[in-house]
Amino acid sequence: MDYPDRDPVLTRRSIRAYRDEPVDDATVERLLRAGMAAPSAGNQQPWQFIVIRDRATLDQIPTWHPYAKMLPSAPVAVLVLGDPAGVKWAGMWPQDCAACVQNMLIEAELLGLGAVWLGVHPLPEREAALRELLGIPEELVPFALVPFGWPRQRKEPADRYDPSRVHYERW
Repeated sequence: MDYPDRDPVLTRRSIRAYRDEPVDDATVERLLRAGMAAPSAGNQQPWQFIVIRDRATLDQIPTWHPYAKMLPSAPVAVLVLGDPAGVKWAGMWPQDCAACVQNMLIEAELLGLGAVWLGVHPLPEREAALRELLGIPEELVPFALVPFGWPRQRKEPADRYDPSRVHYERW
């Protein structure tokens, strides 16, 4: 099947090296708008966000998060937090937040930004470290941290379609 060269869903790759250029506030807002446009169970939108630009904060996270080595080169990162208090479908918030992160990653690709999903939840040690570092209230759950920046280089799209994983009507 033939797809456009810049289909952001199919060309998105995890980017871990960024140029030394800022990502402006309008671009960050566009990423956040994309995240908030994600579907959620019962339209509960169980998310909050912390935008992190402070260099000392970004530099500190890799000291305890084993996959965050790119943060010292990232101009900005967004922490997506789950806000499960008072939602109608309490068990669905992780799926909702995952859709939110995915939307942000796709929007980053569309804008020419690089990004990577750094897992936080459900690992208690990562949740606790971010909670302490950023003063996060106990009722919120640090879900995923996403650094954004202008990529040092682009990666070729990866065709991950595997027809052996597709079943029709029944197993």
